[in-house]
Amino acid sequence: MKLSVIIPVYNEAKTVSEVIKRVEAVNIDKEIIAVDDSSTDGSLDILNGIASEGHIKLIKHNKNFGKGTAIKTGLKAANGDIIIIQDADLETDPQDFYELTKPIINGETKAVFGYRITKKPASIYWWGGKLVSFVTWFLYGGNVKDVNNGYKVMTRDLWQNLDLKSNRFQICEEITAKLLKRKEKIVQVPTQYFPRTKKEGKKLGFKDGIVSILTLIKYRFFN
Repeated sequence: MKLSVIIPVYNEAKTVSEVIKRVEAVNIDKEIIAVDDSSTDGSLDILNGIASEGHIKLIKHNKNFGKGTAIKTGLKAANGDIIIIQDADLETDPQDFYELTKPIINGETKAVFGYRITKKPASIYWWGGKLVSFVTWFLYGGNVKDVNNGYKVMTRDLWQNLDLKSNRFQICEEITAKLLKRKEKIVQVPTQYFPRTKKEGKKLGFKDGIVSILTLIKYRFFN
């Protein structure tokens, strides 16, 4: 099976080149699709250079729409049998692709979520993610351990059938809600996590947690 790796990029000049190198090092038949969401820090220049060498397929947004829109753009261009989302920071390790794709390759499921494990002390972002996962369990059941883990892996047909609407980070909650409402089997796989701080470029904050919970409520009762 061919893997499509979608990398949404917004102002990740310090890390995006290394992330792509690590994705390339994964010994799986794959295509890499980077979607630049109108970066202003030089990320696009870096991506242009990598694309000129034929390593990636690059798609450019002319304005900043959000991670959700970048993912949707990447999905339209993806040709793989399996599609995975890879964040452009260094918080996760593409070497986990092997275990993340295995349940789909083996025919066990069409959807795999990673859940983060780390040796570092828990941060407020960590506990915020735990709260979102608890709210998900309360509203939908299913015991998804880590709703906001960027590693969501599905067959291309399942991705396409979700009819995703969200434009920003809350796309994680929309994906999770729709899969749980459909009673899709979600296999969960532990993945390495190397958290960064706001100073290091962390973009999520308290308001995003509130939006995440409101999104879960929206898809539980109004969609």
